[in-house]
Amino acid sequence: MPKRTLIELFFIGTGLAATVAIVSVAAWAYPLARREIEVSGWVIAVIILLIGIGPIRRAWRQDRTHG
Repeated sequence: MPKRTLIELFFIGTGLAATVAIVSVAAWAYPLARREIEVSGWVIAVIILLIGIGPIRRAWRQDRTHG
């Protein structure tokens, strides 16, 4: 079982879920800026994915070598 890789994927998923929740509440609370808030949310989601690439690659490598 690729334990380390799954943990990293869990953290990325948690970050994306938190982003969606915060963006949804912010867009609801301030509807005049809904579009800007949603665009910011998409940018943050992409950044979370990009930041997660390195840790996932390291975890995957460790899972392969340590079994």
